[in-house]
Amino acid sequence: MYARFLLRRVGGMILVLLAMTFGVFYLQSVVPADPARAIAGPTTPLTKVEEIRKELGLDDPLVAQYFRYVSRLAHGDIGTSVRTRRPVAQDIRQYFPASLELLIAALLIGVAFSMLFALLPLIVRAGRSINLMFIAAGSLPIFVSSLLLTYVFWFRLQWLPGGGRMADRSFEGPTGMNVIDGIITNEPVASIDAIEHLILPALALAFPIAIAVGRALSSALYNVLQQPFIATARGKGLHELSVVLFHGIRNASPPALAMLGLQIRLLFGNLLVVELVFSWPGLGLYMVQSLASADLPAVLGTTTVLGAFYLAVGAAVQLLQTLADPRIEL
Repeated sequence: MYARFLLRRVGGMILVLLAMTFGVFYLQSVVPADPARAIAGPTTPLTKVEEIRKELGLDDPLVAQYFRYVSRLAHGDIGTSVRTRRPVAQDIRQYFPASLELLIAALLIGVAFSMLFALLPLIVRAGRSINLMFIAAGSLPIFVSSLLLTYVFWFRLQWLPGGGRMADRSFEGPTGMNVIDGIITNEPVASIDAIEHLILPALALAFPIAIAVGRALSSALYNVLQQPFIATARGKGLHELSVVLFHGIRNASPPALAMLGLQIRLLFGNLLVVELVFSWPGLGLYMVQSLASADLPAVLGTTTVLGAFYLAVGAAVQLLQTLADPRIEL
């Protein structure tokens, strides 16, 4: 069953990625920006620019350019960035660990806060009031919450850094994720520094996850706690917290997992804003700079990687829902 599901998913992923890359290709063709001029520079004569255009194949029909790109992609060649003059695959390998570290931190914080959101009304009298504060924070547009976090915790209180990944920019580790690298290389100071820089951007990304997943979990948990098997568990003398954690949460998890999958996929859009605000050197910032420079190979390469990750998350969420509730079929 799982093998058949994975085969279907991989086939569908390839078709979606082809359609997505063609869509980006088409949008780039109608944008009034010239990659050849970006490579040559603003003062280069027009004849030289035309030579570069011909060399890059930019005068070919759009379909021919697209199939040439797909052919190179099949051989692992994403192209060369117009802006950095390096292979896009090399740029992605450089920037991806920073984004992955930020996404993992945001997910951990978001899931922890969502559990808190769902459980607070059950264990604390003021839980509903606290949840209203959560909702208010999570309802702000992502760029507003990012700027507010920077203003309060960096500018006013000076508790946390307002941008960048580390104070020591020369630090490098084997994985590219600074928190883990500090542990691996036995440099706890580096890990602490990395965590301090990670907190604010991760919080900005975590708020929408916490509210959306927390509300889905809270609603499902309320319905589950009305079921007869919960009354049976209570009748056995189990503590209320044990009933909620061991009998309620698992049965209430499928809707929350579905919402978590949606929020993870929405993270990619928020990532561009958060990395720009906090000067976080990840794929989001790389994408924004590439768009500003009309860097088509970089935009396409980053879109393909994020698109593949987006689709993989959808498959993983379906598997988790099946494991949490065997009644849900793949």
